[in-house]
Amino acid sequence: MTATHTVVPTAEELIARVEDLAPLLKNNAAEGERNRRVAEESIKALTDAGLFRIATPKRYGGYETSLRTMLDVSAAVAEADGGTSWVVTLTNVMSWVVGLFPERAQDEVFGADPDAKVSGVLTPTAETRKVEGGWRVTGKWFYNSGSWHATWAGLGIPITDETGATIDQGMALIPRADLTLEDTWFVAGMRSSGSNCMVAEDVFVPEHRVLRIPPAIGGDYPTEHKDEVLYRSALVPVLALVLVGPQLGMGKAALDLVVGKAAKKPISYTFFAAQQDSVGFQLQIAEASRLLDTARLVAYRAADDVDGAAARGEYPGYLTRARVRSDTGYVAECVTRALEILLSAHGAGSFAEVNPLQRIWRDSATAARHAIVSPAVGYEIYGKALLGVADPVTPLV
Repeated sequence: MTATHTVVPTAEELIARVEDLAPLLKNNAAEGERNRRVAEESIKALTDAGLFRIATPKRYGGYETSLRTMLDVSAAVAEADGGTSWVVTLTNVMSWVVGLFPERAQDEVFGADPDAKVSGVLTPTAETRKVEGGWRVTGKWFYNSGSWHATWAGLGIPITDETGATIDQGMALIPRADLTLEDTWFVAGMRSSGSNCMVAEDVFVPEHRVLRIPPAIGGDYPTEHKDEVLYRSALVPVLALVLVGPQLGMGKAALDLVVGKAAKKPISYTFFAAQQDSVGFQLQIAEASRLLDTARLVAYRAADDVDGAAARGEYPGYLTRARVRSDTGYVAECVTRALEILLSAHGAGSFAEVNPLQRIWRDSATAARHAIVSPAVGYEIYGKALLGVADPVTPLV
């Protein structure tokens, strides 16, 4: 293990790096959407700035920051481009997941390349066969965000015994070189995320590169480095909450755009030569801003709860974890509502192809439908937990 970055930047310094890159990321946004992958120029710039290291262990030259910092970096990138932020977010959270594995697996991923990029899908859409020292894996996994740039993939698998019976669920770390990519990502929003299908054909995965999910949900991680605070964080709350970091940034970008045009943009078929002079418009802006402020406050509370528990060496109880699932959905819901208001306030011009607002809207709407973000599911999980109803919706809490 060789640390190549000896100085860990503060959260503020990381945000400043993003701000320096914002013009480039904005300029490449349309190209990313058109090509259905983030521009290589953007990926290289983000890599050089260390923005794919924020959840990588310090032992490998990473920054090993916090969930709160992960949210802030994702939001800052999303102010420039939502699709790029989605790739940054998912890649960084998968670096965090690698930090939960045994050190031997971490060495294989980060030892030779601290900037290794890992895509990930938890759904166990594969078949496995137990062999000496591990499993042979065959399967297909859709929705691998950042697939074009990944050097590894964390993929959900059923864990089977020698008889072929499924005894557990896991996530297998597989080198990108052992996988093929099917170009399947043809969508209305988040086009540049490159969330394609990865395919494995009888790939051997050693036991040390498999994370068992049920124990991990309860905080039982196989990493030997129990003193590393970030890698004591609660599994599902981290995996869920990071997904709304991009939403926070896209919401702010939309608000800034609409407010920035309001002094010169008239309201058609009215006497208002400037939108900002209309009380109705003022009320819409206030409501949208209030929703975005609420989203950020709720996200920060959840992140601080997760970070605080990890710092104390505690694992959050079920009720807290259920609330974070609910918080995640609520944040996405607030941003969705704010964007609807801003689109109406800005007018039909919102949907012109040259207007970044329509891409923000499509990207946000697509990201808000991620299964683990679903408000209805999150609210049901939390409601049952509050009422003590023993009728679980999902183990992912």
